[in-house]
Amino acid sequence: MAVKIRLKRMGANKNPFYRIVVADSRSPRDGRYIEIVGTYNPVAQPAKVDINEELVLKWLKDGAKPSDTVRNLFSNQGIMEKFHNAKLGK
Repeated sequence: MAVKIRLKRMGANKNPFYRIVVADSRSPRDGRYIEIVGTYNPVAQPAKVDINEELVLKWLKDGAKPSDTVRNLFSNQGIMEKFHNAKLGK
């Protein structure tokens, strides 16, 4: 089973709010997911990002692939750097 970390859209029209979820790659964007690992609110000024680092690092270690947008969010929070350092044993 291919697992992805991606955004699930919530909120009203013209007022998006996203959950960062771990899901099977075959499930639809707003469909079933395995676990919620964070939230992202792009409407707030500045954009509000809340991520559970421990869960994200566990899923990345287990082979989950983040989507492009989620990878950018993780990079801005410093999570991808921590993952790569742990992967290289630093």
